Amino acid sequence: NTPDETLLAQQVCAELVGAENVVVQAPKGLNGSEDFAWMLNAVPGCYLLLGNGEGEFGGCMVHNPGYDFNDRVLPLGAAAWVRLVQRYLVA
Repeated sequence: NTPDETLLAQQVCAELVGAENVVVQAPKGLNGSEDFAWMLNAVPGCYLLLGNGEGEFGGCMVHNPGYDFNDRVLPLGAAAWVRLVQRYLVA
């Protein structure tokens, strides 16, 4: 992740859900298999995860047969992407 884009993502997410609900560093042991790092060699960016909530929806990660997507977070996720684009284009 590049510093400016990471800061932008943190700020936008904090505006939407409050800074206390933004996890800046993923927990250790979060395994992933993404090619995003290769994209960052060409353009600046920030890989981020949008949370699903806790409780009935927070039991496991995606790609797990027990995963149940929380449809109630769709508007919040969409708002995060819209605000990121708006702020990025204005900067």
